[in-house]
Amino acid sequence: MLARHRPKGLSLSSICKRQQPMSTKLTRPANWKEQAPEPLPGSQTFAAQSKLPKLPVPKLEDTLIRLKDTLKPIAWSQEEFNAVSKKIDEFGAGKGPELHKRLLKHDEDKKHWLENWWDDGGYLGYRDSVVVNVSYYYGFDVPKPGTNPAERAAGIARSAMIFRQKLKQGLVTPEGTKEGPFCMDTYRWMFDCCRVPGPDGLDWSVSHAKPNENGDSGHIIVIRKNRVWRIDATRDGKILSTEDFTRQLQYIYENTLQEYPGVGVLTASNRDVWAKDFQELSSSPVNAEVIKAIHSSAFIISLEDSKPKDPVHHSRSLWHGDVVGGVPVGLRNRWVDKPVQFIVYDNAYAGLMGEHSVMDGTPTARMCDDVLDQLDDPSFDHGARLTNSEVVPVPLDWEVTPATTQAIARADAAARDLIESQELTYYLTSYGKDAIKKFGVSPDSWAQMIIQLAYRRLIGNEKRKGGTYEAATTRRFFKGRTEAIRVVSSESDAWVASMDDPKVSPLQRKALFDLATKKHITLAKTAGQGQGVDRHLFGLKKVMREGEVAPSLFSDPVLARSSNWVLSTSAIFSKHFPVYGWGEVVPDGFGVAYMTGFNDRLQYTITSRKEMPNQQFSDEIAKAADELYKLHEDVATPKAKL
Repeated sequence: MLARHRPKGLSLSSICKRQQPMSTKLTRPANWKEQAPEPLPGSQTFAAQSKLPKLPVPKLEDTLIRLKDTLKPIAWSQEEFNAVSKKIDEFGAGKGPELHKRLLKHDEDKKHWLENWWDDGGYLGYRDSVVVNVSYYYGFDVPKPGTNPAERAAGIARSAMIFRQKLKQGLVTPEGTKEGPFCMDTYRWMFDCCRVPGPDGLDWSVSHAKPNENGDSGHIIVIRKNRVWRIDATRDGKILSTEDFTRQLQYIYENTLQEYPGVGVLTASNRDVWAKDFQELSSSPVNAEVIKAIHSSAFIISLEDSKPKDPVHHSRSLWHGDVVGGVPVGLRNRWVDKPVQFIVYDNAYAGLMGEHSVMDGTPTARMCDDVLDQLDDPSFDHGARLTNSEVVPVPLDWEVTPATTQAIARADAAARDLIESQELTYYLTSYGKDAIKKFGVSPDSWAQMIIQLAYRRLIGNEKRKGGTYEAATTRRFFKGRTEAIRVVSSESDAWVASMDDPKVSPLQRKALFDLATKKHITLAKTAGQGQGVDRHLFGLKKVMREGEVAPSLFSDPVLARSSNWVLSTSAIFSKHFPVYGWGEVVPDGFGVAYMTGFNDRLQYTITSRKEMPNQQFSDEIAKAADELYKLHEDVATPKAKL
């Protein structure tokens, strides 16, 4: 589908300022992506930006060769594979080169040929609830017994404000690998911004960050029992001390004893429903100012009544919030359009719920890592008390009309049904990266092969209904985000089949495993170099013109099946995250978040709809992990550390 032109409109801040009535339709500014200020001159954080290469457009012939390779294990028969191969050849000799030429032309005057298409196609045009379907969560270190929730929230607030200040000053160390620096562009959308529901089927984000700001001003929003509070996080050019934050947060705890209208749950609705409710909500001048305060806040801290004490409850409470007495109390107390929303529970458990559209999970993981590292450091500067006891947070109460009350009731029901449709399991292996590296294997490839073996056993003789997606970062390129690693390969299938074939010896299984992991590493490197299959095909479809007959390849069932991500997988690592995850991306699929960075364990979180055999899949992962370790223990000669 061609992207529709969006006329330039008013920013949300100007709407709030001018207090527009409901009859004024909110429209998406054409230049919304330019609202986040460019970094200050001389910024260390963004020093490499101008030197980063553009995301490449792969050669058409290379993409088509790779595509055939990825479709072979997805096809249900040789005949089906032959049919799609013929369509690929026809595409390569026919319409393909013309579309590729158009894509190259599109790339000529763009800094990033994919950016706008991916913003809308991957995220902002998605209309189901972002909760479960898009948002992700990180759970933080389990608190020490007796930790006060106000003190924990205060420490997070001060440390995050310090990170924000360093970012604005250009002092956050840029990321990268030995191969070169990473793009830091999406960090501009970490603080002082928010997603907005679009009434015409496309959302956008607004940024209230000020040009040339050095981080010595700003406010945060705290939500308790659904009531919105504003805390000015700086005074006299300095960030509040941990003691100051604690006192103000404690004031909120002590002065919010009743439940307030659960307006926040509206943000968890279907995006078109939320857009309509947003129009009604923001038609009130009072509410417009509350929304502006939320959108312009550095970040949100949600103080919740729940007391999670195990990994599954900790995960679910962060992922979508608790349901109590049929009421989605967690989502009522949040604003899920915010890219950074910390959540602190009454037993001092904590974590982050992230909005995914303008920023992937690696920047927020790094931010959280830095925040928690600071708080773990005995020398962390908690700051000197800056304010007197008379300074208190300001409540920002909603003006709730009957229409909004009805909208909240509908959103409550939809959120409850969504939450109750989901299942989540959690598993830790008995060994970690130290043991895996002794066998000379990449921990990521090892973890992925466990998933492949477990899933094959789970579906048994049933035909495969889709592929496996693993996210590869393309941040070595300017404004790069991700590419799909198509994990399923003929090599991985051959190894998986060998594990349940009594005629195959352990030595043969090990040899097949080595071929499978070698293939996986090649696929991962290729994707990270911007030479994957999926983004290129996406671009070729986007340059189709209205009225043109689409190539038969684009509607081929094997191609469609290959990107039906029944397994959506990805890995990040932080020593501070005992839990993290997200939801499945297709109804009959699983979300598999895993960590390979712990020395003594691999961590898996499996999400799915309740009708899926979630616990059985988790059990198969446990079994596969044990068998893979035993295979290497029995036959592999330990190699040098990778």
